[in-house]
Amino acid sequence: MPEIEETIFAPEPVGGQWLQGGPVSMGALRGKAVVLVDFWDYTCVNCIRTLPYVVQWHRRYAKDGLVVVGVHAPEFNFARQPEFVRQAIKDFQIEYPVVLDNDYVIWRAYSNRFWPAKYAVDAGGRIRYYHYGEGGYRETEALIQRLLCEIHPSLQFPPPMEPVRDTDQPGAVCHRVTPELYLGHQRGHFGNPQGISAGYPHEYRDPGVRMEGMIYLGGKWSVGEESSEAAADNASIAIRYTAKEVNLVMAPPQDGPVAVEMTLEADQRAGHDARLENGRAVIHVDRPRMYNLIANEEVRSGGLKLIAKSRGLNAYAFTFTSCALT
Repeated sequence: MPEIEETIFAPEPVGGQWLQGGPVSMGALRGKAVVLVDFWDYTCVNCIRTLPYVVQWHRRYAKDGLVVVGVHAPEFNFARQPEFVRQAIKDFQIEYPVVLDNDYVIWRAYSNRFWPAKYAVDAGGRIRYYHYGEGGYRETEALIQRLLCEIHPSLQFPPPMEPVRDTDQPGAVCHRVTPELYLGHQRGHFGNPQGISAGYPHEYRDPGVRMEGMIYLGGKWSVGEESSEAAADNASIAIRYTAKEVNLVMAPPQDGPVAVEMTLEADQRAGHDARLENGRAVIHVDRPRMYNLIANEEVRSGGLKLIAKSRGLNAYAFTFTSCALT
């Protein structure tokens, strides 16, 4: 467990916009509370998977002196909009203070580099522990309990939470899967033979033969820095992958929702955001967020193709989950 022995005082979470609760002052809490600072983004699959634990830790220990501070640092431009983050706060049932760190002021103060990232601050204002990414839930909760006991030694706590998912159980194996795939020209890997024409609409041809870990566009797309926007009806995206689950961050056009039709190989199972309509899997993209496309019971290799039925869809990044209980 990455505990910190040297004295590093936690920076104040200042410079952002408080969307819920706050402002929180480390100085005002000195001697009174333990603070858990959680850096997250509402479209980040790893953040989404850790949030149930953070939400429950707040509910379990707020009465004993735990203060959770959610620092929302946006990965994509649309996630800078307060209304989208407020909706995510509601969707994920977050009850603790949340600050919107659009300019990465708090992020830089903590020298942070990851989503999600957690920093535990003791009653003396010192950072005592950090954890990057998923996992380490029992260790983190046990550390929270220990820091709270430093303030109130007589406190009695329940055992740490049971795993929220089977894949968080001891014995779960995280396989090597397809890495995150971005659809902007800044970080994207495209397999179209003619290459990418950045910044303006272009007609692309999907060759039909695809390599894993590449994006294949079909039809008319405008490839921007961080996303690809469908510039005509029935523009398509195809990939091959190895994963248990496949997700895609998407945003609708300003004039309303867009339907995205998905075809997939026979041994793949459509995800939670896909609906069966007239024998076809359809995802209704009604706001900017992460959409679950594939939800297999185990890690598999497969392929999928998405067709945006109307222009204006923006696609940002595919993410792939790898852990399964053996």
